[in-house]
Amino acid sequence: MSVRATLPDLDTLDFAALKALIVAQHEQLVSKDHQLASRDEEIERLKLLIAKLRRIQFGRKSEKLDRQIEQLELRLDELEASRAQQGAPAPGPLAASAVNRAAQRARQPLPAHLPRETHKVLPQQEACPDCGGALKLLGEDVSEMLEWVPEHFKVLRQVRPKLTCACCDKIVQAKAASRPIERGIAGPGLLAHVLVSKYCDHLPLYRQSEIYAREGVELDRSTMAEWVGGCSRLLEPLVEALRRHVMNAEKLHADDTPVPVLAPGKGKTKTGRLWTYVRDDRPWGDPRPPAVWFAYTPDRKGEHPKAHLREFTGMLQADGYAGYDAVYEDGRVKEAACMAHVRRPFYDLYAAHKSAVAKETLERIAALYAIEDEIRGRSPEERREVRNARSQPLLESLKQWFEETLGKLSRKSDTTRAIRYALGRWDALMRFCDDGHLEIDNNAAERSLRTVVLGRKNYLFHGSDAGGERAAAIYGLIGSAKLNGLNPEAYLREVLSRIADHPINRIEELLPWNLAGELARNSSRTA
Repeated sequence: MSVRATLPDLDTLDFAALKALIVAQHEQLVSKDHQLASRDEEIERLKLLIAKLRRIQFGRKSEKLDRQIEQLELRLDELEASRAQQGAPAPGPLAASAVNRAAQRARQPLPAHLPRETHKVLPQQEACPDCGGALKLLGEDVSEMLEWVPEHFKVLRQVRPKLTCACCDKIVQAKAASRPIERGIAGPGLLAHVLVSKYCDHLPLYRQSEIYAREGVELDRSTMAEWVGGCSRLLEPLVEALRRHVMNAEKLHADDTPVPVLAPGKGKTKTGRLWTYVRDDRPWGDPRPPAVWFAYTPDRKGEHPKAHLREFTGMLQADGYAGYDAVYEDGRVKEAACMAHVRRPFYDLYAAHKSAVAKETLERIAALYAIEDEIRGRSPEERREVRNARSQPLLESLKQWFEETLGKLSRKSDTTRAIRYALGRWDALMRFCDDGHLEIDNNAAERSLRTVVLGRKNYLFHGSDAGGERAAAIYGLIGSAKLNGLNPEAYLREVLSRIADHPINRIEELLPWNLAGELARNSSRTA
């Protein structure tokens, strides 16, 4: 126990001794005040950290054994998908080849209880091409393909009659229709459903296998993994065309998010990154189609965004990640900061302990967003005029208030850090006032990452770096379809039904906005 200090007998002290005693007591009080202030700052910092962690905490804690099984399942998925994607050379410009013939299991007949839809494919010749004689039926070849129609399976039977000439025994037969994956049993609708279920609805393949088994269709997880790999290879030219379209913009939104990736041979996960680059100028009335391109990297080094943006020239709206500094160095790409990133720490501060400074900041920023709501959809010139007249004075007032408030705060407080982040990027924050093409924030990029974050909650991690690259490719096609108002499953079904035979020099015809009209007509016919 501490011993409480006692005062000396004040009646016995002279003036000088009394003065010295008062000075000593004052120094002790000042020291105690500093300690208390430091303790209060630490308490508030911990409260803020706990509040943040509670908001981002989600899901139940998986049991160790369940997690190990899921790791092995996903790792196996990635190995088999990689084998399908890289195992055999492509025979044509866009045609997918059969994958690892030796490794394929004996194929089981498709379930007899499923409805059959038969298509007869007759040869184009009406007479014998050799002698002109009449053709008569000799036999037929029948092949089956498992297809998915929304909410149920069906089997498409392709019947190719063999016709023989009555005069010269010449045999005539139509050529077999191509399939997305050569010799594969999956139709384009089923492949699209598997891809969208995995990358949009966040259902790992082993869960899909369980769902399909309830329909009486046994689809092995490893079989679907091969389909995913085959589709990824088939779609590579289309993904590259999507990248070119995105990088041809004058302004891009960029962001990234961590994704756990299974480290081969270790049974543990490492942290990879998924980068998103969004082209979307609809807020100022640009008629050009929006799109998003994703890229995967095994780490977050600054060399990656520099490589991704090597062909891009224009404005980049992004957060304050230092890795973008190398992109801005030569002036080819100019920085536009994000007001949402400025706002976020103040929101956290207010949510944690109702900070008066945070509340004032949020109200001032809300006034800026109210102006943006009014001018959304107007021309760049109108947006610039309104921002110069109304937003710029509000921003200048906010900056002045930030600078005045800093002098009243501790240097180590979270509020100080939030203010210094904003002031450190002030020129980039003000840039949207002078350019009506820019947005006040980078929310377009953040919205594109939502599907990644939701998927991360469900399947926890990717099975390999190759799996991350496949995910990035499909995320880009699905995200671009959504930006253009398309059902991503209907879009991928149409693409997969065509791409194997489509000329590679016209691959842009299969981008979402180029198929939008046809998909709308198909939808109206089936409605």
